[in-house]
Amino acid sequence: MLWVVVPYVSIAVFVVGHVWRYRYDKFGWTTRSSQLYENRLLRLGSPLFHFGILLVVLGHVAGLLIPESWTEAVGVSETAYHAVAASLGILAGLCTLAGAAILVYRRRTVGPVFSATTRNDKVMYVLLVGTIVLGLGTTILGNLTGDPHNYRETVSPWFRSLFYADPQPQLMAAAPLGFQLHVIAAWILFAFWPFSRLVHVFSLPLGYLTRPYIVYRSRDDQLGNRRPRRGWERVG
Repeated sequence: MLWVVVPYVSIAVFVVGHVWRYRYDKFGWTTRSSQLYENRLLRLGSPLFHFGILLVVLGHVAGLLIPESWTEAVGVSETAYHAVAASLGILAGLCTLAGAAILVYRRRTVGPVFSATTRNDKVMYVLLVGTIVLGLGTTILGNLTGDPHNYRETVSPWFRSLFYADPQPQLMAAAPLGFQLHVIAAWILFAFWPFSRLVHVFSLPLGYLTRPYIVYRSRDDQLGNRRPRRGWERVG
């Protein structure tokens, strides 16, 4: 149930939910930006969170999708891989968590931002921060004990087996409890994703490349001594 049914249900909801949201709720496909209400904390928390989460995602892609045999084939020992992965992972996790803490503090203490925060946003923050805390805590505790779990022998092959249509739940069942809780939280987050503001991750401003220019007209009676450029002539 946990390591076969839940993942496939989460993936199905993730994909179908995004298609449904895009077709029937295009006007709701937005971040509901609150930059106009407050900018000082946002300028600090947003870059910390977004750059941190980007590194976290890249680290998970490398750790889950690249088999251990591939890195060994190019001369990267498992000890070196885990040293780099743990160092960058902890740094990225702390940056992400610090950025999220600033953004949550901003939403709680700035009146207009708090008023614009919906129940959906609150659930999203709980799931997102909870998943990050579980993953970061598991990594830090594993390295503090001096015997970190090699997730590339359990979690990673289990994750890849889901997409081979040959799930191997026994691999995930053999992982420590911290990894199991982190994975369950992640699947719940993915299932909730299409119905939250997180859909903006898949938005690309490609329309800006082809949309027409915005024309500004001066209201000044005096046009000045310089002849206006073509297309900027005074009208009316």
